[in-house]
Amino acid sequence: MTYAKEKADIDFAYKVRRAMTESAESISEPTLERLAKARELALSRQKQSSPTAALAFGGILAGNNGASFSQKSWVKKLAFSLPLIVLAVGLYGIFEYEQQQQINDLAEIDAAVLVDELPPDAYVDNGFNAYLNKDNNKPAEQKTEE
Repeated sequence: MTYAKEKADIDFAYKVRRAMTESAESISEPTLERLAKARELALSRQKQSSPTAALAFGGILAGNNGASFSQKSWVKKLAFSLPLIVLAVGLYGIFEYEQQQQINDLAEIDAAVLVDELPPDAYVDNGFNAYLNKDNNKPAEQKTEE
């Protein structure tokens, strides 16, 4: 609703109220009694029916649809937790695979060092890089002759 429409509705309500108040003084006594009884009856019916409506409406908002909800609650919990479990197992599997790959890579390096002709102390020696550079700088013909 726009502000102008709301203002027009409020103005109309004030005019109706003023007209009813002015005309209420000219209503006869038996009519006033009948209106008062009708008002009391309407209020009593409203008070009786509104708690039921509020409970029914509150139940809908709370998501309570009776026994079917409690019977299927474990299914809903499983449907919610199953993707989380699958994700956790998948991440654990990826972690284990990466750890195994790292172990295999280190094992290959260790095997290459142990099988090599050089003693392991050569890899720690500062002159080892000079040896490698000297060996790599030889022409291909000299390497094959050796």
